[in-house]
Amino acid sequence: MNLKKYITNVSALQFFQIVRFGVLLLISIVLTKTKLRVGEIGVYETFLLIAGSVSFFWIGGMLQSLLAVFKNSKTFGTSEKNPILFNIFLLFTLISFLSAVLVLVSQPFISSLFSFHGNKIPYMRILFMYIVVSGPVNLVEYFYLLKNKPKLLIIYGIITFTLQLLCVTLPIIFTFDLAYGLYGFVFINGLRYLWLIVLVYRYSEIKISTTFLKEFLRLSSPLVLSILLSGSAQYFDGFLVSYKYDEATLAIFRYGARELPFIILLLDAFGNALTPRFSDPNNRKIALSELKTGTAKLMHILFPVAILIVLTSKYIYPIIFNQYFESSAVIFNIYVLIIITRFLFTRIILIGIKETKLILKSSLIEIVINISLSLILIQFWGIFGVAIATVISYLIEKLYLVICLKSKHNIKPSEYINLKYFSLYSLVLIIAFLLSFLLL
Repeated sequence: MNLKKYITNVSALQFFQIVRFGVLLLISIVLTKTKLRVGEIGVYETFLLIAGSVSFFWIGGMLQSLLAVFKNSKTFGTSEKNPILFNIFLLFTLISFLSAVLVLVSQPFISSLFSFHGNKIPYMRILFMYIVVSGPVNLVEYFYLLKNKPKLLIIYGIITFTLQLLCVTLPIIFTFDLAYGLYGFVFINGLRYLWLIVLVYRYSEIKISTTFLKEFLRLSSPLVLSILLSGSAQYFDGFLVSYKYDEATLAIFRYGARELPFIILLLDAFGNALTPRFSDPNNRKIALSELKTGTAKLMHILFPVAILIVLTSKYIYPIIFNQYFESSAVIFNIYVLIIITRFLFTRIILIGIKETKLILKSSLIEIVINISLSLILIQFWGIFGVAIATVISYLIEKLYLVICLKSKHNIKPSEYINLKYFSLYSLVLIIAFLLSFLLL
């Protein structure tokens, strides 16, 4: 079989994201099989949570902006070798360092938030180093994407994530000390950082451009704020449930309030891989056609999986967790409906044509609706009302962007989504969701 035709930027990035998620999941499973206490495993999860909470929004927003500006910058035009990668590398390193400093000086607040003793975060020195190096290394996979090197992206993913699995788990297995595993995270990300320096030196002009940095920050700041707002809505939902109910109810809500991770990874990777295609006005029609064809293929795979899981979640949840979390399956089934909005790739089109302010506006609409509806629906349907509010806010946000694309840029939904398949699969998923109440 000739595998070359299947190795594309889209499939390579999807593979990379799935391997990343799979390795992190495997590390979590391995830790439960070691002699680490449950409290120590909790410290590990908190370590990653703190690192992610100070970086997810700016990394996500700036990476999406990089996809739009790399080959079509106002400052450098479409020149092949320019200082873009070097300047982004410096910017990511600076913000990562500032994020680490923020965590360091906020130790008393963070410690009280997570009930740590002594106003100190466990393994703070390791956490500081990890935050500094883990932010910039996200540029490596997107460099391979932008340079159209899918094979190297797959090889890079296999090598680095295999090393990550070994560097994190083996020290803990042999020493029973979590610190050595956390040092393993720092070590592998340090290697990735060094490789990033090599790529920057080899493929980018070494020159600071304040003009480009201003252009990039203007483009990325709405996306950064948009992702920050979207992320904060999840925290608000958790706070609202914890305020209205006890800790047990919050646990039931949290274990159900999640989308299918592999579906999100596949869709996000697909969207990110296509975003650069929309930055060239002359290529926009072709990009829209590729988007429509690609989403149709993904629908045939992901919608049936979602439908099957919705119908069987009642039986899956007690197996994965325990009988106590069986009612979390209802929350989970509500969240699965969000997949309908995920297939409307309006954001990547707007990012490609550099209309990021519309995305920020849509995120503001989303969070206002989410908070308002959550406060109202929790009075009638409890924690299920909070989940329903999230789905409705996602739907309205997407519809707003669909209307904006049509009214401002004359891009019809039929140009980027196969409406026949989309409508059919969405209807079947909704029917499956309603049928699930007969099973739950």
